[in-house]
Amino acid sequence: MGAGRLYAAVAAGGFRRYATYRVATAAGVFTNTVFGLILVYTYLALWDVRPHLGGYDRAQAVTYVWLGQACLAALAIGGGGVEDELIERIRTGDIAIDLYRPADLQLWWLAGDLGRAVFQLLGRGVAPFVLGSLLFPVALPSDVLTWTAFLGTVLLAMLVSFGIRYLVALSTFWLMDGRGALQMMMITGFFCSGMLLPLNVFPGALGDVVRVLPWSSLLQAPADVLLGRAGALGTYLFQAAWAVALLLAGRLLQSVATRRVVVQGG
Repeated sequence: MGAGRLYAAVAAGGFRRYATYRVATAAGVFTNTVFGLILVYTYLALWDVRPHLGGYDRAQAVTYVWLGQACLAALAIGGGGVEDELIERIRTGDIAIDLYRPADLQLWWLAGDLGRAVFQLLGRGVAPFVLGSLLFPVALPSDVLTWTAFLGTVLLAMLVSFGIRYLVALSTFWLMDGRGALQMMMITGFFCSGMLLPLNVFPGALGDVVRVLPWSSLLQAPADVLLGRAGALGTYLFQAAWAVALLLAGRLLQSVATRRVVVQGG
């Protein structure tokens, strides 16, 4: 089996694996919908006081909320991706088995995570987005090109998300337990990706800083393209630069970590 077919099979396996958790998926759809409703009414109250906050009108703000709920699980902004399993395998020493596979460690986990992300986007993200669009006025593009450009930003966001989480997981080689680092990543992800509030709302220097961090690639960048506030090419370049930087950093850290072979229990 060629390398491309191998990683395609790993991605397909990741998709099928999460597709078997039907009850968990249904519960996730329900949870995302409920939290989406809470956030929508919170946003509407805020936008009643500050119309056009962050440059958004009410319909754009509502669209932003449902987009966040659609992407939350797919991009593992609050955790729940392959990093949990990878951290546990490093902690127990089972990562040694992965190193013996005739496959690149980083690409193996990336392929599996992409399969997971695609399923979560389709299985857990589409339903809340569609329901929210039916219940509230939203600002959605009518042309296919914008939707296509938006899907490209989501794919790049998946790469950036994996790059961040892979680095956090590899820290377990030194920390021996990556759960603390994972919690810090989740908190940072919620704040800096725009899940709580659009980054356009953040004032002054704080807003300038969070918009250039990699987490802005996860939600704010796709939202800007979908809502027509940013061009696709510039957004792609920004996301791709962070994806390459993070994946290269992960490869470098992986090389150092596997040479050390500092694995708890292994």
